[in-house]
Amino acid sequence: MSFTLCLKSCPPSVIRSWIRQKKPNIRNMSSMAGAAGRRPAGVVLLHKSLAPDFEKFCQTNSGPLPLLGRSEPGGWASPALGAVPDARTDCPQFRRYEFGACTGSLTSLEGHLEQLKDMVTFFLDCSFSVEGALEKGGLPRRDPAGRGHLGAAYKTAVPCVTVAGFSCPLVVTMRPVPKDELERLVQASCSTGGVQAQPVHIGDPELLGIKDLSKPDYGDPEVCRPGDVPVFWPSPLTSLEAISSCKTPLAFTSAPGCAVMTDLRDKEAPAGCLTPDRIPEVHCISQDPLHYSITSASAAGKIRELETIIAIDPGSRGIGHLLCKDELLRASLSLSHARSVLITTGFPTHFNHEPPEETDGPPGALALAAFLQALGKGVSMVVDRRALRLFEKLVEEAVEQGVMKTRIPILTYPGGSAGAAQALLCGDEGPRSPRFDHLVAIERTGRAADGNHYNARKMNIKHLVDPIDDLFLEAQKIPGISSTGVGDGGNELGMGKVKEAVKRHIRNGDVIACDVEADFAVIAGVSNWGGYALACALHILNSCEVHGRYLRRATGPSRAPGEQSWTQALPSVDKEEKMMGILVRHKVRSGVTGNMGMEVDGLPFHSTHAQMIQKLLDITTARG
Repeated sequence: MSFTLCLKSCPPSVIRSWIRQKKPNIRNMSSMAGAAGRRPAGVVLLHKSLAPDFEKFCQTNSGPLPLLGRSEPGGWASPALGAVPDARTDCPQFRRYEFGACTGSLTSLEGHLEQLKDMVTFFLDCSFSVEGALEKGGLPRRDPAGRGHLGAAYKTAVPCVTVAGFSCPLVVTMRPVPKDELERLVQASCSTGGVQAQPVHIGDPELLGIKDLSKPDYGDPEVCRPGDVPVFWPSPLTSLEAISSCKTPLAFTSAPGCAVMTDLRDKEAPAGCLTPDRIPEVHCISQDPLHYSITSASAAGKIRELETIIAIDPGSRGIGHLLCKDELLRASLSLSHARSVLITTGFPTHFNHEPPEETDGPPGALALAAFLQALGKGVSMVVDRRALRLFEKLVEEAVEQGVMKTRIPILTYPGGSAGAAQALLCGDEGPRSPRFDHLVAIERTGRAADGNHYNARKMNIKHLVDPIDDLFLEAQKIPGISSTGVGDGGNELGMGKVKEAVKRHIRNGDVIACDVEADFAVIAGVSNWGGYALACALHILNSCEVHGRYLRRATGPSRAPGEQSWTQALPSVDKEEKMMGILVRHKVRSGVTGNMGMEVDGLPFHSTHAQMIQKLLDITTARG
């Protein structure tokens, strides 16, 4: 039996005795998580004047800093831990910090007893082992001999929430996971370690500000093999950065890989205990850069219900043939991560009238914009130059009537020069720092293969539109910009993703099919419904604890139910009725009939669209 396996079978009291005897074999305890079913803890010792702020800092950033307990000033134990070790001697190795700088390593704190009288000891849970959790899920150790090497850990560009003088970046551990095993192993990890075992990022390390995986800030580098995806978890080593940040005259921490062994029982979750609101689903939302997101199975199930409901085909166009599973889910996940969104709409199908716009598109676009605003994201809209004044009035009146909270910038794109699209999307910073990270087209006319724009009856309306398609084409070349197209007939911007199905199954599809792709193609019986569904899906995601923790990288407090002020920004029957009234006042017509009235695509608002909105809201706000 190896020495590590022997230790794992020993009671904590024996392990602590060996540590006091300075046994060299147990200097690094990174492989000791869960020894004898007990929980190891990292320690931080600070002057008592800093203790309240540090305790609040840990509670606020509980993901990387799971606080088990603290001592009274001059004490070495925490009442919350019951029988606990002597933090002065029962950790294999300590670090000493003076004014924020690490000034040495110690095997005992007995030489600082006078200073320790005014210090408080904090105990941070180190029981979760990424390697151990994944091993239980069936992924072999990369360190099969059990040498107990310290896994790679990295400082990120993600800030923890600041409390008083404690202000530091999040530190994460990384483990490569085979792509084909990703979801299963993430679920196995969470089943083993609970919420503490949920990753905070999956994909390109640069999205965390990590430049080089071969150069960890702590521990030994991990090598990503072909087919691996880097997965990151919050690390208690964040505490070392926190101590550096406060620049106190004297502080001590346990060294990386070292811990005290408490008598607390390890709280491993029983197999199969995860409920649907805790089971994580993993979805790829970007290939360049590689980025996965997480939500719960229950939240994903609700969004799939939304996708099914909006896909009814009231016009019998054959749109069922265009459906791709989970496009609404992936589009909403991508939007949930976005910082700034550019929305476009406008289908001038009534080319003999002024304005030529239809009532499908603007309501869905503004409903989505209103919800994105409520989430604190930047939102802008780009429209045809000839329609600029119309959309300015629509937005102005939408704000006046409470459909939207505040106005949004409305842009135009005339095209022209070769670099015009990049200039609008990126500004002066260039492709490495785009102004927008997601583009959304809702019932926006899309360019066909021959360069023209067609309505459903094959009438060419190119003379009424600006080349906004170029923005979506340019976005495909710029890492970090994703796109969503919402359509109900196959000739809308973004439907190039399903153009072969449009050509085969949609009337006139061989002529009218849009040739410009979006990353996500959301199919709806009426395009407005797609806009409403995206807003509802974002509400579901931002109400999901699993997704919320992933979004905030396990830093900061979770959002309490009473703080969900953005719930009021959901589309509603009342708001959408007001929006329809605004459109009618501006002589915008129904797309199918050309009527000016309370209808969209020939379907009456009150008996059709109001019912759809209510169905979407019922799914969105249902418990569970």
